[in-house]
Amino acid sequence: MSDGYTCFDIQLDDGVATVTMNRGEQLNTMVPAFWEELPTLVRELDASGGARVIVLASTGRHFSAGMDLAVFGERPDGDSKAEPGRLRANLRANLLHLQETFSVLEKARMPVLAAIQGGCVGAAVDMVTACDMRYATEDAFFCIQEINIGMTADVGTLQRLPKLIPEGVCRELAYTGRRMPAAEAKAVGLVN
Repeated sequence: MSDGYTCFDIQLDDGVATVTMNRGEQLNTMVPAFWEELPTLVRELDASGGARVIVLASTGRHFSAGMDLAVFGERPDGDSKAEPGRLRANLRANLLHLQETFSVLEKARMPVLAAIQGGCVGAAVDMVTACDMRYATEDAFFCIQEINIGMTADVGTLQRLPKLIPEGVCRELAYTGRRMPAAEAKAVGLVN
């Protein structure tokens, strides 16, 4: 296992790999390093053979507030007048990369469990829907936040969530951006 992750702490104990998001003071927002580190560490755990299960957890009051929009709102080249076709192609390539980050959770040879406390918002919902099972504290809530800021949930939620909960409930969450409390999430099948 590689050391030196900035967004995660990893502990391997008796076949249980606990992967903990460690940026609790920043609400475990997903900065660029997160998107590079998560697939790398999952692939390393998958290849090493030492883990029989991955538990995805976090520090702090909330599981994750999703993408760090301050970081992702910036143009990497700083060029606000770039050709629109190139911008769209770059956006598509970036989205495919972000989607693959969570798809590695589905592709892992071992089960991946999410341990959720507090808020699970935006891209964090995308992430936990890629896990095999989700467990939540009583104070947990889920929110497809993207609609509230004029975005589409485009890194997996809208593809995975309808397989876990009734389609009508999925649409309601996606269209309204309301918070679903843990008890309701358990009742509809999102939480085990």
